[in-house]
Amino acid sequence: MKKFNALLLSSTCFAVLLAAPAMAQDAVPETGRDSTTSSGDEGSLVVTGTRIVRPNNRSAAPITTTTSAEIAAQGATTIEEVLNRLPQVQVNSEQNFSDSEGRQRIKLRSLGYERTLMLVDGMRIGLPNTVDVGIIPNALVERVDVLTGGASAVYGSDAVAGVVNFILKKNFSGIRVDGNYSFFNHNNRSSAVTDAARRAGFDSASGMSNDGARADVSLAAGTNLFNDRVNVSAFVNYRQSSLVRLRDRANAVCEVVTTSNTSPLSCSRASYTPAGTIIPRAGASAGTVLVNNPNGNGTFIPINSGPAGASANPYDDWAFQRPFNRVNAGGFLTAQINDHVELYSNVLWYRDKSYNTQLNRTYSYSVYGSTPYQVNCDNPFLSASQAQTLCGANAGVAGQYAPLDVRYRFDGMPLVRQQFTNTGYRVVAGLRGRVLDDVWSYDVAGMLSRAQLDTIDVPFAKFDSVNRSLDVVNVNGRPTCRSVVNGTDGNCVPFNAFAPFNNDAALNNYLYGNASGGISTRIPRLLQFVGTISGDLGKYGIASPLAEQGIAIALGGEYREEMERTVVNAIYQQNNGGTNQRVTQNILEAFGEIQAPLVENRPWTKLLQLNAGYRLSKYNRLDSKFGTWKIEGIWSPVADISFRASLNKAQAAPGVGTAASASNIFWNQGFYADPCAPRIDPANPSAPRIAPVATQQQCANTGLPANLYGSTTLICPDDRCTVREGGFDLKPETAYTKTFGVVLRPRFVPGLTVSVDRWLIDLKDQLDFLQPQNLINDCLSTGNDYFCRAIVRNANGTLYSSPATRPATGWVARGSANGYRSQSHGWDFQGQYDVGMGSVGRLEMSFNGTLMTRVASQASPTATSRNCVGYWGNSCGESMPKWAHQMRTTWILPERIASVSLNWRHRSAMPLDVYAPASTGIPTADPSQRRDQFPGIKAYDWFDLALSFDVNKQMTFRLAANNIFDRDPPIVPDSRSRIGLLRGNTIMGYDLLGRQIVAGVSLRL
Repeated sequence: MKKFNALLLSSTCFAVLLAAPAMAQDAVPETGRDSTTSSGDEGSLVVTGTRIVRPNNRSAAPITTTTSAEIAAQGATTIEEVLNRLPQVQVNSEQNFSDSEGRQRIKLRSLGYERTLMLVDGMRIGLPNTVDVGIIPNALVERVDVLTGGASAVYGSDAVAGVVNFILKKNFSGIRVDGNYSFFNHNNRSSAVTDAARRAGFDSASGMSNDGARADVSLAAGTNLFNDRVNVSAFVNYRQSSLVRLRDRANAVCEVVTTSNTSPLSCSRASYTPAGTIIPRAGASAGTVLVNNPNGNGTFIPINSGPAGASANPYDDWAFQRPFNRVNAGGFLTAQINDHVELYSNVLWYRDKSYNTQLNRTYSYSVYGSTPYQVNCDNPFLSASQAQTLCGANAGVAGQYAPLDVRYRFDGMPLVRQQFTNTGYRVVAGLRGRVLDDVWSYDVAGMLSRAQLDTIDVPFAKFDSVNRSLDVVNVNGRPTCRSVVNGTDGNCVPFNAFAPFNNDAALNNYLYGNASGGISTRIPRLLQFVGTISGDLGKYGIASPLAEQGIAIALGGEYREEMERTVVNAIYQQNNGGTNQRVTQNILEAFGEIQAPLVENRPWTKLLQLNAGYRLSKYNRLDSKFGTWKIEGIWSPVADISFRASLNKAQAAPGVGTAASASNIFWNQGFYADPCAPRIDPANPSAPRIAPVATQQQCANTGLPANLYGSTTLICPDDRCTVREGGFDLKPETAYTKTFGVVLRPRFVPGLTVSVDRWLIDLKDQLDFLQPQNLINDCLSTGNDYFCRAIVRNANGTLYSSPATRPATGWVARGSANGYRSQSHGWDFQGQYDVGMGSVGRLEMSFNGTLMTRVASQASPTATSRNCVGYWGNSCGESMPKWAHQMRTTWILPERIASVSLNWRHRSAMPLDVYAPASTGIPTADPSQRRDQFPGIKAYDWFDLALSFDVNKQMTFRLAANNIFDRDPPIVPDSRSRIGLLRGNTIMGYDLLGRQIVAGVSLRL
């Protein structure tokens, strides 16, 4: 017994030291099933959307639940893949985003990551917008609850679009091994993309391919001790993903673009070529883009003029599926100290390594500055023809140099990598229990979450090294760097940039072997303490006379401390700029909830219940406190039908980084030239300046007197006017969320549950990052003070003041500020039907669909609100489809020894926004933006098949085929120029790599 007490004492001290106390008692999942689910006993009940601890809690807000069985049936490697199938989620695929740093984040309802709060067992995962839900291993997930709509009164800031709550498996006993292996089995077919590639001279993948292997292996073990009063469990998980390049898919072999409505698709061409791109910067050919003739005859030919090597695909070796390997580990502890105190603690840790492949190439001199490279005119690598083109009359003359640009692609050398290493841990510890005759429940807990996000840039050759390698002389018949001869750089290797297909490993090693990429590190940290007490006042007689249950309440407080640190090494600063910084923010909150059953089990009403909640928040970086609240109601006139409604005021305060950058004012130069000053003639930069880009009337909107319009005194040095960074007085975003719906459980159809919910999220004062050029353009075109107030001219009309003087005038603002408003409206439809079929087993069917009715944004009070639902493009971004659903039908054999499951996923058509009618408010596009051959994306359907059977009591085997018909993603020309992100000629939300085959096994020992 002494050992037992010592163990409990040390565990308690460990818990308090590591974080101390808080586990949110959340809200009850009412899904398509609309059933109450829990994890563990009532003491550890985790419900999503409330902190009131009460059996048979019911949610007044719609909650979608994904179970562990559904996760296993999909065979997903990352939790991101699981959630991407939900129609409530705006799809994001970090595995298929070649500019990604590997973090997985979730965004609900088209409102962004920063407005979706992510939790584990009711407590925050980490600092908002630096969260990586990859810390959660799939095999340890009991269920995932997605509550859409505001929940700030329960959870605090950021729960504007909704909450994603990961409920983990706990109190595990025994040993369990779970493993999944998957790959893509895809048929590369001919298409408009392959036709464009053929015209460009690029090879395309064809026929069947098997690639993109992924693996996910978990080992979990747990045991009960001291007569089951203590449970200890731990797990380790390994996941990895193999590289799939863009050129491994026929539909992504090159980036296709269109130049007009009637033009055929064409492939983007690189300015870096394996034959070697040479651009003279002086002489008769100045500015002409040439390449070394691929036949090696020592002549230059125009780029993209035909021969192989004279043109190149800029993205063929970029990743379509990013390779990564991730290790997760963790442990759980629960200890029943006595009848009133339970200690609990858990630790999650992860390390993720991934990289983006990029071409091995020199950089243009323009990357370093405005000074071109130079080649000596007597360089032995130059043919007479090449020397004439570059040097003119100085061809072959010693001591003479010609300016040029060199863009050489070393296709024979290994690809370079931009690397990412993300590590982090999350520790939770707390005490909970029941006291005072079990009337009151308490839960006090603490959480510490810390991550380190390292970005390692590709090696960056020094400008001087490239320049020295181009300055070559003949020494005893051997080309030698001049710097070797004169002793300036004895390691220099001559660069023959004037012969095609240079694969000189020694040169590559000289340029990059001693170079290292700059390293940028972000270190986000979140400390959270939560204390909650929850009581059923019915035990004291406080109840409605028409109800059987009493009024229940929850009261609590929360403290959070946010910290974000940025560290950049000297190489990163030299190549990219940036500074080291550390910023903090702390939050103090108090909250309360009440749940009041008014009528229960009466002939005329089965249930009538009201819920309410309020939270008061104080941020040390904000001037004042703010409050959030919720009011909810449930009415069931009979057992078969329930009506539910909720009204929430949710808020999202500026994150620590945003708040700090807004309050730290400093001055800079760049980003814009004064549009009211004479401008450089783009056709002849050395000629006299021409008229301003803006009209006199537009310039009056910026505060410029008419007599100064077009004055040369307005010209800023180097056309880089002054910028004031920060200084915006930020306030929290505010969203009013309304949901109302009906849940049907007809007794005459046992096992059937159907719910329909309407939700409306109206966000105002949204946080935006404002750029000077955008503010100027909007001010010029509208004259609205909302934009024009950010332009502060000097008394003489100029927009230039020395940044060192901290000027009061003479600048345009830049930084995070409160914008105007956004809206997200729609309907959710959910259903569940379970029916027994006697000796042949059971049939389970579930349906989850979302009808979007509004995805709107309004930049300013005078701007036209645009409704982008169902459209995508320059004006709407990715937006959301008007309708999306998934429907799963599962046949389960008796005693659940085997099951067969078919899942049907659907997304409605999404036209290009240039075809949107005027009634949407989407700006009318110039007719030249139409693309009648590719006007948008048609409706899409996918089908997934999963099989599961028990080999014996200890082993379950699974097979799955996702996208069984190998449906190609839609071809979307110009997708990157319109919305950025993917270079694979498509957008997110579609199965990008084809049919996926999955095999999995679970062993229980």
